[in-house]
Amino acid sequence: MFDSVELKSDQQIRTMRRAGLVTRAALEAARAACVPGATTSDIDAAGAKVIADMGATSNFKGYHGFPGTLCVSVNEVVVHGIPGDRVLEQGDMVSIDGGAIVDGLHGDSAITVFVGGEEAADPAHVRISRTTEEIMWAGIAAMATGRKVGEIGAAIEERAQQLAPDLGLIEDFTGHGIGSQMHMEPEVLNYRAKRMGPKLKPGMCLAVEPMLVGGGIDTKTLADDWTVVTVDGARASHWEHSVARHAGGIWVLTSPDGGAERLRPYGVAPVPLD
Repeated sequence: MFDSVELKSDQQIRTMRRAGLVTRAALEAARAACVPGATTSDIDAAGAKVIADMGATSNFKGYHGFPGTLCVSVNEVVVHGIPGDRVLEQGDMVSIDGGAIVDGLHGDSAITVFVGGEEAADPAHVRISRTTEEIMWAGIAAMATGRKVGEIGAAIEERAQQLAPDLGLIEDFTGHGIGSQMHMEPEVLNYRAKRMGPKLKPGMCLAVEPMLVGGGIDTKTLADDWTVVTVDGARASHWEHSVARHAGGIWVLTSPDGGAERLRPYGVAPVPLD
């Protein structure tokens, strides 16, 4: 199975960087659209416009029949929320997952935002989001320093236990390889496992995407066959970046600074190819 891991050339990674920056711009437009009274369809439309205006293509719309350009997951929705007529309220917690294709190569990223800003939200919910983002960066740092893919999940779990052992780390959904397809080998777990997976090699591009919840980790999929919610109704957060490992180091393809600011505390300096 590990022989099927796609390794990208430097030029392909540069193209994925372009897809990553389109993805980032779409998510920022979606963030700005998260205001009281907006619907999740409004959020989707904001992201879709940016992707189209930048000459890229959505890799979510139509994927296995998914109807939206973005996954817009509100409060108890962990992932794969379908954009629709749900109206956002002050303090709502919204995870937005999206991606773009440029010249046949993919970007994929997710953020969690609060309607009205963090100051309008329950501090306990803000803590879930901030912790999820931080454990994502711990996993990304391990991609720079580790030998095997499994070290990413081990770092995510370890950091989660350090920061917030009371929060639930979702195990049902994982990160993945990315490149000529959105979802590829290898699987990138968000927890420590006995099997450490393939070696981390130059040319490997991975999506690192942990999810934390403020309650139990049991989830269920609704009748639409997409929307995944916490069984106990607890709030959920989802953060994700696409990351390339190349001969010189790593580069976070969906972050404007390549991840420099958030990786600095981990002693990792990302290395651009351009």
